[in-house]
Amino acid sequence: MLQLHHHLLTTLLTLLTPTTALTIPQINGPTFLSLYANQPIKNLTGIITAKGPNGLWLRAPATHSPKTKTSTSSSGIYVFDGDGTFGSNFSVGNAIVLGGVVKEYRSSADYLFLTEITVPVLERRVEGSEEVKPRVIGRDTLAPPTKWYSGLDGGDVFGVPGNVSLVSVVKPELEPRKYGLDFWESLSGELVTVKGGTAVTKPNRYGDTWVVGDWKVTGRNARGGLTMRDGDANPEAIVIGSPLDGSKNPADTKMGDRLEDITGVVSYAFGFYRILPTTAITVVKSREPVLPPPTKIVSSGKCDGITFGDYNVENLSPTSDHYDGLAEHIVEYMKSPDLVFIQEVQDDNGPTNDAVVSANFTLSTLTAAISAAGGPNYAFTDVVPVDDQDGGQPGGNIRVAYLYKPSLIRLYKPNPGGPLDENEVLAGPTLKYNPGRIAPANPAWTASRKPLVAQWEVIGGKNKKADVFFTVNVHFGSKGGSSSLHGDARPPVNGGVDDRLEQSRLTANFIREILSKDKKARVIAAGDFNEFTFVQPLIEYADISGLKDLDEVVKIDEVERYTYLFDMNAQQLDHMLVSPALAKKSKAAYEHIHVNTWPAYDAQVSDHDPSVARLDVCA
Repeated sequence: MLQLHHHLLTTLLTLLTPTTALTIPQINGPTFLSLYANQPIKNLTGIITAKGPNGLWLRAPATHSPKTKTSTSSSGIYVFDGDGTFGSNFSVGNAIVLGGVVKEYRSSADYLFLTEITVPVLERRVEGSEEVKPRVIGRDTLAPPTKWYSGLDGGDVFGVPGNVSLVSVVKPELEPRKYGLDFWESLSGELVTVKGGTAVTKPNRYGDTWVVGDWKVTGRNARGGLTMRDGDANPEAIVIGSPLDGSKNPADTKMGDRLEDITGVVSYAFGFYRILPTTAITVVKSREPVLPPPTKIVSSGKCDGITFGDYNVENLSPTSDHYDGLAEHIVEYMKSPDLVFIQEVQDDNGPTNDAVVSANFTLSTLTAAISAAGGPNYAFTDVVPVDDQDGGQPGGNIRVAYLYKPSLIRLYKPNPGGPLDENEVLAGPTLKYNPGRIAPANPAWTASRKPLVAQWEVIGGKNKKADVFFTVNVHFGSKGGSSSLHGDARPPVNGGVDDRLEQSRLTANFIREILSKDKKARVIAAGDFNEFTFVQPLIEYADISGLKDLDEVVKIDEVERYTYLFDMNAQQLDHMLVSPALAKKSKAAYEHIHVNTWPAYDAQVSDHDPSVARLDVCA
């Protein structure tokens, strides 16, 4: 027992005895976590490179850090002051020697750690000041990697399953040439400059803005953003966070805006590596035009050229203030498609959580706004959900719906189903319920919107059978619960992916049933799939259903396939897929209309872009 007590006392004394003669690179080390975490230190020398409201940043003197472009141990570190008193008497360029405790800090178990010095104690000042020069990213450092985030991702940040390993547990050695997280970690605490910056998405409500500099990038779209593609989620972008001088970044920056050079310190907070700039971002050239031109895809008014629109109208309720904007988009930019797939339609009193489930007033208000804007007198159809069973904003009872021109198309032998009526494919093929829902009682749809399948006919067509087609309107489960691409879990958690996988299988098998009864059946599936074409739910959806991705059919450039902005990426959550009978490039047209991803945040009408297609539904 005495031997055990002696051993514990020796260990405790070792932990409490300050480690001397360490440099900043030695504290940071070549991994994500410091070997000296929770240990007291003294005689740490550094030059102050920046100051903030809760601390300051130090850089190791050149004699302590012969910095090279390929170094894996950062020469910078954050000194957490808390109330600001420690750094109040110092200026940028001052050299100091201090003691303190090495800490690894994170505000959530989902995040990576930030190495910092806490409870700082000044041991002495070093006379004089030294000019502090920021390191230019891509010139004085390596350029950020453009493909992979981490060696723990198995080559795919959207690989299934996620959260197979944790950076904080594996503690891999940094490889900044290969991996984005490793690159930014190797600069943690450093004063850097981003030259030739471009905003790649819009700021969030705090002004945090994702940018790239003049270094090599991949996935660049024509607007100047970075589009996510298979195997490439753009780790070369970095978010510019809150300025250290208390100023605020502009909230109206747009994708593609050119920025003045940005100087700041590399840090980590709220799940992402970031640069905290010394002062606010300045836009030097705003991207023009603000809005794209209207589509040139217009209806022929006959079965050989029916136009289809797809639009997530973002929590449309009777009290929404964006009806006029939606109407303008549908009429002026989408050119009033013959049939429109709509998602996120709320009930007739919106988020009021009561027994109201009908959306007739919501949809009537939308169609009236479209008519007032010079558009057609659309009819609409939907199936009301069971109260509080379809997810979305509490009380809103969001659902999918169709708008259509009753002068040109109509439901074929209409027989609407109820919220729990399970649709079937009958001989013909035709539908048991038209419109009707797909497997609404299946647990895969818990707290999620159910697909709405319908069968239509073109009025006045020459061949009744040839002019009949099917549509499937989807809004798969949300990505809520996803983890950050810069987070601890590797691969990152793709929230709701298991539900979306089962939802995709249910929907795809229903479509396959239609095509098994008529391989020439004309089927259009569209909506907000909440997933990317190269991730398992949509890979299986296409394989099982036999449908073809319309982006692929008409050969839209991969980098122009986006309908949504999230974090650093322009990405595509909204898709349209068609059956083989419709997948004829010579007869199909398709376009994503970037009326919401291009303008500033306050000018967008929805958080999704609409899309328009023209298809020949004749024989």
